[in-house]
Amino acid sequence: ILLGGMVTEYLRPSLAKIYARGGFDFVFIEKEHMFFDGAEITDFVLAARDNGLPVISKIGELNRPEIARLLEAGVTVIQLPRSESRQDIETLVDYMKFPPVGTRAGAPCFGNVDYVWPDDDAKWLKKADQSTVILAHIETAKGYENAEEIVTAPHLDMVYVGPYDFSIAMGHPGDWDHPQVRKPMNEILDLCLKHGVAFGTTPSGPKAGADWIKRGCRFFELDGEQGMISAGVAEAVATYH
Repeated sequence: ILLGGMVTEYLRPSLAKIYARGGFDFVFIEKEHMFFDGAEITDFVLAARDNGLPVISKIGELNRPEIARLLEAGVTVIQLPRSESRQDIETLVDYMKFPPVGTRAGAPCFGNVDYVWPDDDAKWLKKADQSTVILAHIETAKGYENAEEIVTAPHLDMVYVGPYDFSIAMGHPGDWDHPQVRKPMNEILDLCLKHGVAFGTTPSGPKAGADWIKRGCRFFELDGEQGMISAGVAEAVATYH
């Protein structure tokens, strides 16, 4: 299982180093619900790359310039929230891949190449396409209804089911382990296993996490720095009281 830590507000190079040293396999930037400027993202992604930590970034919507800037900063995985159709994934692929697969513009002079222009452009284009990862984020009833067409979309690599919004969509807000939430999530997982797509989620706790792993889950997006700091503070206070 691959484990990733989320970043919600403290987008600092020091956090990238802490996450890497702590053993996370990747870091996940929450860019749908939070505001980050370009310099913050660039510095953080460079620090993560320098410490061997791949970066996933969620985006607010299908936006070509935003996706291009993230990829050029060195982000390797783009996560599309509210993935609801094959067309959504095809558009994401178009924005992320170079011709002939997509229409991404070439810009091999930023964090995506560690600021060193590649010696062989054709080889770099091929390597860049192979290293960029397409991640569908299913969290709505429509996404569930169209799960098979999403999972089977060409070039899709990963699927993440966001349990909080998905529990709302299934009529049980906040109850991630309710049978009427877990059953459709399991169905999406089974589709991913059938078609060779990596499935991930956020478990409600260690027990649920162990069950997801047994079922075939490949990655977890875990809590962000706010939750970890809160837990650490509470533990420290409890220890000395």
